Amino acid sequence: MMKSFTGSALIAALIAAPVASFAQSSQSVSRAQVHAELAQLEKAGYDPRDWVHYPENIRAAEAKVAAQNATAQAAVSGYGGAADGASRSGTASGL
Repeated sequence: MMKSFTGSALIAALIAAPVASFAQSSQSVSRAQVHAELAQLEKAGYDPRDWVHYPENIRAAEAKVAAQNATAQAAVSGYGGAADGASRSGTASGL
């Protein structure tokens, strides 16, 4: 009886160890980052005092913020639509 309990405890510990180490390796978020994110969500239309429409409101605000961030990232990253201008390659004629 004691051997089976010890074996079960050992197996449970081996399974739980990777989960615990994964949870500890996640990045911590500062208080300022949380306040900035909440302010961004409120600007997008989220009201933390509205408990009646809670899941819908925060999902809509998160989607709006994600769309804004994707648009801003596309403008900065260089990926996206074609730029104005022309490009030529080869040798110049008439030289």
